[in-house]
Amino acid sequence: MDEAVAGRPVSRQAVRAPAMTDVARLAGVSHQTVSRVLNGHPNVREQTRLRVRAAVEELGYRPNGAARALVTGRTQFIGVVAQSSTLYGPASLLAAFELAAGAAGFLVSVRRVRVLDRASIAAAIEHHRDQRVAGIVVIAPTESASEALAEVPAGVPLVTVDGDPGRATPLVTVDQEAGAFAATAHLLDAGHATVWHVSGPAEWFDAAGRVRGWQRALEAAGREVPPLLAADWSAAEGYRAGQMLARMPEVTAVFAANDHLALGILRALSERGRSVPGDISIVGFDDVPEAAYFIPPLTTIRPDFDAVATETLGLLLAQLAEEAAEPRRTISPTLVERRSVAPPKH
Repeated sequence: MDEAVAGRPVSRQAVRAPAMTDVARLAGVSHQTVSRVLNGHPNVREQTRLRVRAAVEELGYRPNGAARALVTGRTQFIGVVAQSSTLYGPASLLAAFELAAGAAGFLVSVRRVRVLDRASIAAAIEHHRDQRVAGIVVIAPTESASEALAEVPAGVPLVTVDGDPGRATPLVTVDQEAGAFAATAHLLDAGHATVWHVSGPAEWFDAAGRVRGWQRALEAAGREVPPLLAADWSAAEGYRAGQMLARMPEVTAVFAANDHLALGILRALSERGRSVPGDISIVGFDDVPEAAYFIPPLTTIRPDFDAVATETLGLLLAQLAEEAAEPRRTISPTLVERRSVAPPKH
């Protein structure tokens, strides 16, 4: 039944819904703090977060996404630009970011490109800007993709993942060099005189970082740096490289730039009668779900894609809140030891 004031009925439509300022007043915080809590921003004390959540529940407050878009000119979508690919690293990162963004109250709109070139990346970024997304994440693992970032106007909330560390845009990346160093050092610590490397595509920042880490580990140990075996990210290319390595008796240890390359190498060595780790030890990179079931189970480097996603979202939210934040976040990977590494026979 409608309430009455001064003898006149008051319709339900006249009763104002609780606003963000009401939540802020009840919780004893600013409306900016309420906004940060509702958007899942990491830089909020847990006690404050709980107080705001309690006020939201008590008042029955519900954020009005349409009104927010009208006021800010932005929707609750985050635009992601990614390659149209099933490569394990980029696919895992995208899945982790979608979960992190969803937990913070955002939807994710993904614009996939077939080719990682400047024109394709620039067009995808412009598409997201036309859609008035709250912010943009660009997975830009190559120089040609990274070049498109120079065309983005200042003030657009944007974070790159695995991009060019030489550019000024906020960046989150796995420490590829540290992971490769750990992989190579692990093989040297097992007693191998040197370590051969089958690399990823030269134009990828990830591959270049892994080459640097491999070289640095060998040089730090005073060991010979063998010729680089260039490849792509596929098991087929690993198989091709493995056929070459199998014919070289001096090879006792190999660091593969990813686990799919390692899988191809394993098959080629098996077909040539070279046992792993009896004759040749192998370490991969990525820790794909199947790595534990290779024959033998593969020692590899595991990137923390969940941490990359969380840091990426945190950097983006800091820009939306106009907060100062360190523009570079580097996530350390970990070595996962299995049974593909052993001391050399001699």
